[in-house]
Amino acid sequence: MASHRRPKQPSRTRVTVLTTAAAAAVALSSQAANAAPSEKPSKDEVKAKVDKLYTEAEQATEKYNGAKEKQEKLQKEISTIQDNVARGQEELNELRDGLGSMASSQYRSGGIDPSLQLFLSADPENYLDKASALDQLSGQQVETLKQVQEKQRDLAQQRAEAGEKLKDLASTRTELGKKKKEVQGKLSSAQKLLNTLTAAEKAALQQEEQRSTRSSEREVLSSAGTPSGKPASGRAAAAFAAAQSKIGTPYVYGATGPSSFDCSGLTSWAYAQAGVGIPRTSEAQTGAGTRISSMSQLQVGDLVFFFNDLHHVGLYAGNGQVLHAPRTGTVVRYESMSTIGGPFMFGVRV
Repeated sequence: MASHRRPKQPSRTRVTVLTTAAAAAVALSSQAANAAPSEKPSKDEVKAKVDKLYTEAEQATEKYNGAKEKQEKLQKEISTIQDNVARGQEELNELRDGLGSMASSQYRSGGIDPSLQLFLSADPENYLDKASALDQLSGQQVETLKQVQEKQRDLAQQRAEAGEKLKDLASTRTELGKKKKEVQGKLSSAQKLLNTLTAAEKAALQQEEQRSTRSSEREVLSSAGTPSGKPASGRAAAAFAAAQSKIGTPYVYGATGPSSFDCSGLTSWAYAQAGVGIPRTSEAQTGAGTRISSMSQLQVGDLVFFFNDLHHVGLYAGNGQVLHAPRTGTVVRYESMSTIGGPFMFGVRV
């Protein structure tokens, strides 16, 4: 017969623990239900954050442009050196062949000059330093040996130079990759922020930009549809006209036209159309002419630079306006210099 036992009752301690846990859970649920939802950033807050990211992206873009320009320059220099080395090696081979012919002739006529025999069997790098050897050579042989020695030293120097430039090129390529990744990261973060806006908020931001652009255009153009300010020179007028022809062209980082531009890409392209070569990057363009410190002295077509690190450049358009390629998501347009986002530093008259 099975025994019947009363079920074991939970201890008073266990009941207390369970009751306390249940009460805490209820309290947390109540707090979560009553907590205010996190507030979504306003349109203006998102715009401020996006503008900051775009500024940082443009800073990285100009450094990217500088690294890219350096890479292209190094590649050209290395190619030139390698071509020179190849030609030099051919000349050296011809000189050696000439000495070989001399040796053959001497052998046929009764033997090889001991000094020439020594040259043909070993590197003559230090050979001519021995005065006793010179007495045993003909004038033609001495001259040829000097040319060989000079050519060998020249080739060694050029090969060493090429080696150093190849190392520099590898370092520059690494820097280029880092800057490209940095730019892409900033732009990606900006796009994520923009994606949090509603369609109506995006439309409102676009309308604000359009109103600002139309206002700047009215400031720039007279009733005749030409810049109201005096051009700095005939070349400046031609460069400005070239930039005007690209109004509405999209900004793309690293682009130099003609279908897209970044800020320094536009200015360098515009002056190239006027027959004037200026450097590729905004920082380098600061040395392209005479510096103009006062905004009141600026003339249409002058280069104008912004931000303390000089990472943004445009063309002065008159009446305190600039014609430039602002940033990702925009196009080449007029804008008030007071709304660029960074201080005007100075101008440069090319």
